[in-house]
Amino acid sequence: SFRVDLPANLRRRGVHDVFHSSLLRIHEPNDDRLFPGRLESQVGEFEDRSDEWAIARILSHHGSGSGAIFEVEWRAGDQTWVPLDSIQHTRALDEYLEAQG
Repeated sequence: SFRVDLPANLRRRGVHDVFHSSLLRIHEPNDDRLFPGRLESQVGEFEDRSDEWAIARILSHHGSGSGAIFEVEWRAGDQTWVPLDSIQHTRALDEYLEAQG
């Protein structure tokens, strides 16, 4: 993998700067005769999905102690199992444990 030096405005917009080598090609400057007006500012805007991977609620768990895993429903609607250490300091976990007694 390689870290690419992206312009500051793309980094602010959340464009990730690390790419696998199989995705990289040698840079060829834009030819205005073939592709007129190709500007960095023409890169599409991204939707604001800052809370897409926020936890909506914890549905259940399996195991105990540091080996416990939790079934999490994300705000995007997906449901996955995650280990305790990845959600340990979340409000959703506090609420789930309080409900469990």
